[in-house]
Amino acid sequence: MLTPATRLRLQAILERIGNDEPVSLQERIYVQKFADHDQGVGLWLRQARRRRSEAGPGDGIDRFLDALQLGPSEPEAPYRPGEDDIEDWFGSAPGWLRRS
Repeated sequence: MLTPATRLRLQAILERIGNDEPVSLQERIYVQKFADHDQGVGLWLRQARRRRSEAGPGDGIDRFLDALQLGPSEPEAPYRPGEDDIEDWFGSAPGWLRRS
């Protein structure tokens, strides 16, 4: 259970994370400690990171998917749209599949 003072401090730090403002290492460790033990704080942290990584408002389906929290929580996701190629996904597939 979070005290009101702790909740306000966490939300202030998370607001700065979401706005891509400077956050000290001690503050990040503080937030992560609570996120590891409290699902609500973990959700707040994922939402702040997602807000930070958003490029724009997007269309309705993007907002819907963001609300579901299905995507990667880290902005440093391993998928690289400009570099990854679909051919790599089928590199070890049988020959008949690679030809089609």
